[in-house]
Amino acid sequence: MIQGTISSALNALFDFILPRICPSCKNKLLKDEEIICSNCLNTIKAVTAEKLFEEFSKRFQSEGLISGIASLYLFEKDSSVQHLIHSIKYENRFQNAYFLGKLLGRRLLNEMPSWTPEIIIPIPLHPAKKSERGYNQSFYISKGISKTLGIPVSEKIVKRVKNTQTQTHLTLVERKLNVKGAFMVRSKVKIEGKSIILVDDVITSGSTITECARALKSSGADKIYAASAALA
Repeated sequence: MIQGTISSALNALFDFILPRICPSCKNKLLKDEEIICSNCLNTIKAVTAEKLFEEFSKRFQSEGLISGIASLYLFEKDSSVQHLIHSIKYENRFQNAYFLGKLLGRRLLNEMPSWTPEIIIPIPLHPAKKSERGYNQSFYISKGISKTLGIPVSEKIVKRVKNTQTQTHLTLVERKLNVKGAFMVRSKVKIEGKSIILVDDVITSGSTITECARALKSSGADKIYAASAALA
């Protein structure tokens, strides 16, 4: 009881000195709000099970590399979810990624009972891009998932060997060519026969996830699932 009171008092003090700001509307967060304010959170569209099935069929089923996908929110331009994702990628708000990871982990726990993952692997950044940004946002999403599911995360199994250009303005064919051969598995022993969750911040065309899965499959991985904070 005393410890809880002290913790609440400290949180109130920190909020006074360094107020927590919503990444979307930029208003100060209330004490019971975490990362994003309730008003902005309520505007974000969740990805339904039907939408996941539709997008899996469209983006992944034909290749046969991905066994299932999960995502939290629909990524829309100029939306609260875009502001939240951008705060992670461009404003050093990696704690926001961890928050989304915990939410995503809960969805996996509750809605994907058939998944049997043993390792979580974040889609790696090229060393030059990681050095520029300072961290890999997908790693912190993965850490949040790991916290919920109790499954280990590894950044060292897959390496990005091709410094690809941004996929934003590329066609589907160009996206596939852009990421072709972009990933290399460092340690086949660690993934042979293993089921893996590949984690990215946003799944758009699915080309990056598919190419990374291709490298893992060719190195002996068993089932590969894809998970993201948002689905474009």
